[in-house]
Amino acid sequence: MSQGKLKRDLSFITMVSIAAGAVIGGWLAEAPYWFSVSGAGSAFIFPILGILLVPVGLAFAELTAMLPFASAVDVWTTNAYGPTIGWSTQWMMFLVQVVEPPLMAFIFLTALNHFIPIPAGMTKAVAIGMVFCWYVLSNFEIKLTGLLANIFFFSMVAMSLYVATRFFTSGSWSVSNITSHGGFFPKGSYGIFIAMAVFTLKYIGFEFTPTLIEETNFPASKMWLVLLSALFIPAILYCIVVLAMGGMAPWEEIAGMAMPEPEIVAKLGLPAIIGIVAIIAGILHALTTLMGFWVSSARCLYGAAQLNQLPKIFMEVNRYGQPWVSNLTVLFFSVFFCLFTGANWVQYIYAVSCIAAGVVYFMCCLDAMKLRKIHPEWERPYRAPGGDMIFVIGLFISVWIVIGSALELEIGGYISLGIYFLIGYGLHLLMGILRKRDPEKYPVLSTLTPDDKERLGTL
Repeated sequence: MSQGKLKRDLSFITMVSIAAGAVIGGWLAEAPYWFSVSGAGSAFIFPILGILLVPVGLAFAELTAMLPFASAVDVWTTNAYGPTIGWSTQWMMFLVQVVEPPLMAFIFLTALNHFIPIPAGMTKAVAIGMVFCWYVLSNFEIKLTGLLANIFFFSMVAMSLYVATRFFTSGSWSVSNITSHGGFFPKGSYGIFIAMAVFTLKYIGFEFTPTLIEETNFPASKMWLVLLSALFIPAILYCIVVLAMGGMAPWEEIAGMAMPEPEIVAKLGLPAIIGIVAIIAGILHALTTLMGFWVSSARCLYGAAQLNQLPKIFMEVNRYGQPWVSNLTVLFFSVFFCLFTGANWVQYIYAVSCIAAGVVYFMCCLDAMKLRKIHPEWERPYRAPGGDMIFVIGLFISVWIVIGSALELEIGGYISLGIYFLIGYGLHLLMGILRKRDPEKYPVLSTLTPDDKERLGTL
């Protein structure tokens, strides 16, 4: 084991597959929550959210092109506001990423339960077993993740469109299932408000692409295309599948189902192959999301170690070029959130993730504005259009996300968040001790600038 560089094995298409594949996912088990919040109107919420998140995506794109490091959020915020705020933002970024693998494990279990009934008491144990299996795979070369992402992404999109098409053309799809039961938004403005905040989770993933920048083999100036594809491809797919399901049954029925697509198929006597394809697509959704967020979570830790905000051991890579200590830490937190997740796991993880994401988005928009002001001389291979106003819009959207998500978080979520913050504070104190003992190895103000791109071999 040794500290070393990450391997550049990710192409542009592979990055689109990883990013969009990580964003897309979960409706096999999550659709009931969508319909319980905003009915079939969720179909319109998702494209609107995709558009509203563009300012945040453009902030990430400009910062990535200017400072293309795996440390991403950390290095941007450290340059703009100092190492303490940089670490705090990175710790929130890590939360956004690391909470997703447990969510995907539970979605995978929901699909698996259709074929092999799993006792309620075994659910968490099986979920933990699943994240452990991916931990093993995560320690092999990144191109394995890239290959699987390409296969899974294109397969699941094709399967999802197949199921939606069969619903639309089944003869059972009817607009009356939507309009005769409270309309598109049966819970009115409150449901719309909550949906506009917590449904942001279904776009979480676009922001992790900068953490993989040191493993891509194309110019960082093109990352804006990856970021926007991770917003608009899911937006279109979400809209199609929600409308397809919404016309098959009243929203109350869908909200009460465990897995709407296969249950709708069984209820209406449609060909069983449709439900089977839906379940397989759902499994692929879970796997692509788990893969992407796991990789990003490990890079968050690797990046923090680049800035001496974590011990250098987090930068150690194995013979496959994988940060094995960071991967092991991701496993620990995945198990932690599996254990803390209650029966209402979808709502819980949605709220926790989106609160953290809103904070990260807010800080990155501030970073983009601040760095334009204090470092106008830094080269920006990609510059977001619209001046600072585009980032101001991103700030307002970020605040909206935090407030709406906080309204959905139950007491267990606040407890786990509190524990998480304490762990981050403890790590901060630990690094303070290490700096006192070895100030040359862990300088207090260590950061990365555009001048370090050549030294680290970034594009």
